[in-house]
Amino acid sequence: MKKTNIFIVCTVLAFFTVSCEKFFDRAPEDELSSASFFRSEADLVLYTNGLINSGLPSASSITFGEDIYTDLCGTRESKEFYYPGKWNPGKQTGWEYKSWGFLRQVAYMYENMHQAKSSMSEEKYNHYEGVVRFWRAFATFNKVKDFSDCYYIDSVLSPTDTSMLYGKRQSRELIMSKVKEDLIFACENCLESGQNIHTDGRIYINRYVALAMASRIFLYEGTYRKYHDVNPSTGRMWDTQYESSEDFLELAYKYAKELIDEGAFTLEPDYRKLFTSTTLCKNEVIWGRSFSEELSMKHDATFKYCSATSSKHYSPTKDYVMMFLTSDGKPANGNVSVTKEFENRDKRLTASVVGPGQKQTDASGKEIDFPLNFLWSRTGYLWLKWVTPDFIAMNTSDGGSLNCLPIIRYAEVLLNCAEAAEELGLMTPELWNTTIGKLRDRAGVVSIYPESAAYPEDQFLKSYYTDNLGNPVKLSNTLLEIRRERATELMLEGDSRYDDLMRWRMGHLIQRRYDNKGWRGIYLSKDEVKNGFVFNGTKFTVSIKKGINSETNYVISNSEDGNTTLSNGDYGYLIYHYGIVWEDKMYTKPIPTTALNLNPELGQNSGWEWI
Repeated sequence: MKKTNIFIVCTVLAFFTVSCEKFFDRAPEDELSSASFFRSEADLVLYTNGLINSGLPSASSITFGEDIYTDLCGTRESKEFYYPGKWNPGKQTGWEYKSWGFLRQVAYMYENMHQAKSSMSEEKYNHYEGVVRFWRAFATFNKVKDFSDCYYIDSVLSPTDTSMLYGKRQSRELIMSKVKEDLIFACENCLESGQNIHTDGRIYINRYVALAMASRIFLYEGTYRKYHDVNPSTGRMWDTQYESSEDFLELAYKYAKELIDEGAFTLEPDYRKLFTSTTLCKNEVIWGRSFSEELSMKHDATFKYCSATSSKHYSPTKDYVMMFLTSDGKPANGNVSVTKEFENRDKRLTASVVGPGQKQTDASGKEIDFPLNFLWSRTGYLWLKWVTPDFIAMNTSDGGSLNCLPIIRYAEVLLNCAEAAEELGLMTPELWNTTIGKLRDRAGVVSIYPESAAYPEDQFLKSYYTDNLGNPVKLSNTLLEIRRERATELMLEGDSRYDDLMRWRMGHLIQRRYDNKGWRGIYLSKDEVKNGFVFNGTKFTVSIKKGINSETNYVISNSEDGNTTLSNGDYGYLIYHYGIVWEDKMYTKPIPTTALNLNPELGQNSGWEWI
């Protein structure tokens, strides 16, 4: 899109979203008459381009979503939401006037676009209606994830619309039924080419984006209702007059399978290239963001993951590393030095975590070994996903990265298809081979069907998914392997891991791993504690000292943090300590106090009433 068009769109949308004194009390048409707009296809193009500017996920939300606060990523400072007694409705955001602005923009187009219907073919008109309904479904679903019961906005609100301005929230069941209808319409009517697809990006909504996102959203809601007995807003059983868990799972499977069968996408052979390339890998990336040196469009993912001063020291955990199989398809051994454990492993491991032999460039442009850096990491592992190992990107706090950012990939569609199929009892060896098998082929891992006699059970994986009392949850081997695959394939891509834990009702894993004693890091043998170890040409030594309450504390050279122990006293896993808490009420965010003061009829989400 040209710079002039971007300016026009932003100007138009500014008219549509003027702030006001009361929530939802002024409609966009009061600021700019629809009679002067929505008269032609060009107007629909202009407005939908503006929706991209407003609705496209930000670089930060793609690379630093909720995944950095999950069970597989340690941090120096966890999210305040998880600290005991720290969070309350007074701190919650997401319900203020501006947070609903995008849905108001969408509603304005939906209500007025019919004026342009006579200027184009029915097929084209339905495409634009599909686009606007996609955006409505996408944005509404994000509200549902946060608050469960909320609002479905399908028309421009007037000051006299007291039912929504001052009435009760709509039920999650009703809202997701409407989201379902919107996504089905988008899948059936959006054109495959979208509109004005850039040669350097894939930001426009088309049928493929709709199919992929439908598989994600329907899988989320289907599994959420399976593993959660109640609507978390109300604490009451799901309303059976609306869609069931199976209904959503069937739709997830249908649309994922449809996209797969059409053969429009394939897997990019080089997994790491997906996250470092300055051009989108369009064979796999269905929807993504690209950046430009010329337009000064950059992001700061590399800096934040590699900065000792500004980041929260986001650190992969041993549990994450253990998720990766060996190249022969067998479980990995955890009691292995960091200098050895990357050998003969799933290729995605060395594409996601810094391993031996990996390189970076220094200030002079010279290629050097990528060392461990305990000023960056609190577990001993360093993230490599999203990181371009060049000096400028690592040291430019205002954004020095130009690598493209996938929003949804074909790989996820394969995973969504496999999981929905297994939940529905439809998995077969053939389907396994065309979904999970394809991902493992790319990763250089022998793919073994989990229900076959040759399947090597992984005791680590079987014990990993527990209930909130620490008892392993009975899951099929196939489902366990699909969950493994989602972790190894999608971790750090927005809210992927966080969303998985929420829908599987596994939020307690954020706290409960190893009795909340901390995140597991690298394994250090007695010899390595005594004599140190060498990683990529740098020697690291270990010292042990008495800490608070006479605990044995671990300190490693190049580290500034002594809040770490070794699991076996003087050797073992590095354990980085933290103090977070999980409560089931956290499956929803609280309704903000400011919103309740304006409209007490909203009611508070279950569990947050007395906070």
